Amino acid sequence: MIRNVFNSIIGLTLILGLFSSCGNKPKNTKAEQDYQRAARYFYADESFSPILNEALNVFSYNAPLDTLEAQYTDEQEAFKKLMALDTWLIFTSRDLTAKERQNLKDRSYIPRTIPIAYDGLALIVNNQNPDTCITVRDFKRILKGEISTWKELYPSSKLGTIDVVFDNPLSSTVRWCVDSLLGGQEIKAPNVGAVKTSAAVIDYVEKHAGSLGIIGSNWLNDSRDTTNVTFKKNITVMGVSRLDSASSANSWKPYQYYLYNGNYPLLRTIYALLNEPRSGLPSNFAHFVRLPKGQLIIQKSGLLPIQAATNVREIYVNYKDQ
Repeated sequence: MIRNVFNSIIGLTLILGLFSSCGNKPKNTKAEQDYQRAARYFYADESFSPILNEALNVFSYNAPLDTLEAQYTDEQEAFKKLMALDTWLIFTSRDLTAKERQNLKDRSYIPRTIPIAYDGLALIVNNQNPDTCITVRDFKRILKGEISTWKELYPSSKLGTIDVVFDNPLSSTVRWCVDSLLGGQEIKAPNVGAVKTSAAVIDYVEKHAGSLGIIGSNWLNDSRDTTNVTFKKNITVMGVSRLDSASSANSWKPYQYYLYNGNYPLLRTIYALLNEPRSGLPSNFAHFVRLPKGQLIIQKSGLLPIQAATNVREIYVNYKDQ
């Protein structure tokens, strides 16, 4: 009898011990606090905010108990946050350098690069500007300061100085132009400036006839157009040509199809750079945008997804009856 009671007590103790151990939470150490603080936010270049906001809304709807917030800034600041371990996830238009990657590895981290999409660097002008085609060569010459007026490009132009405007002096658009177009040389255009956001670039170009704005193409799509074949009506998107002379026949705009077939020359890759030491919320979101549902969101936004299937259909328009 005594032995049965003793066995019952031991069994009850073991069961209670199991339940209590299952409910254990991570210890509230400084390391855990630092992890949780960095896991609350991801950082991204502001030019990618439209597509990332859409993806985050869908992701958060499917995971209502989890909280992940976006912090939009310039590209340089996003990298600083990642290297300082203030965040585990950033979205940028460049990969980690070998030095940055080694720095993280030396601190026992395993950084991962996840390409998620392609977008086009869009050149936009005021609706009063009749000249809407430009060559890559001439765009480079503008950035180098070799061309400073519209008349130098288009002899019949009545516009004056080319007023170049970027979204942010430290943004991915500026860095991409310097690295990919100018071979690392600084921009020397005499009339170049930067506002704070991509939306402010569009607003500036709309109000200034001689302006030339440079923004990410995901800011251009008209939300009323579900086919992603029209751009915002308050500005004009330039066609860009690889040839030495631009015309409507050899110049292309950053439509999704022209990103897909390689016609549009100012193409860049969007990356998710992940350094999370465990599989938490930042990792889940980074992989979500690469999975089919996230890639479909990217596709519907007008950008080119990395791996979603893209259907191309030829359409013939008969103008005879018009």
